[in-house]
Amino acid sequence: MLGVTDLPTYLIGLVLIVLLPGPNSLYVLSVAARRGTGPGYKAAAGVWCGDTVLMVLSAAGVASLLQGNALLFGIVKYAGAGYLTWLAIGMMRAAWSLWRGRHESTEGAGEPGSAPEAVERPYRRALVISLFNPKAILFFISFFVQFVDPGYAHPALSFVVLGILANVASALYLSALIFGGTKLAAAFRRRKRLSAGVTSAAGALFLGFAVKLSVSSV
Repeated sequence: MLGVTDLPTYLIGLVLIVLLPGPNSLYVLSVAARRGTGPGYKAAAGVWCGDTVLMVLSAAGVASLLQGNALLFGIVKYAGAGYLTWLAIGMMRAAWSLWRGRHESTEGAGEPGSAPEAVERPYRRALVISLFNPKAILFFISFFVQFVDPGYAHPALSFVVLGILANVASALYLSALIFGGTKLAAAFRRRKRLSAGVTSAAGALFLGFAVKLSVSSV
């Protein structure tokens, strides 16, 4: 179909890959739990746009450029790790603020997605998280190329088909995370200790992702 080979195997692999936890999905879940459905989908849109850009770059040969240029790979890698670290520190500070104010009344608190969401800009953050991940670019090209017929006259069309399927799978998964996260939002607003604990755990995971990215190699 349009130069795509072994579609069932691709779909199975795609589902398994999408379900693997990563900074993108964790950030979307975090935003949905703290801010609500709307901001959660803004973060998800950032992920989808970022992934689409990476797919296009991979098809255009940027993956080969990263593989062949250790300096360029290192620049992108450490920039991504630094951004994840910055997000982690922000989460830790937010968790500390929640912990200090755990005995304060929640009456009069704004609804999810009000002023804090406007400051956080979840779409932009999710987009940057997606784009500053050189391993993702290498992954897309190494995974997609296995299912493109080398004899097909229009390989770019094959990449488009594979990319659309990948984004559909991502949309379904992130939607599940968003609606699951919003169910947690009410509990977080009532229980500041719980919110502080979960936020600090998310920050720790982001630090882990930053370390993992910084020590990775081409």
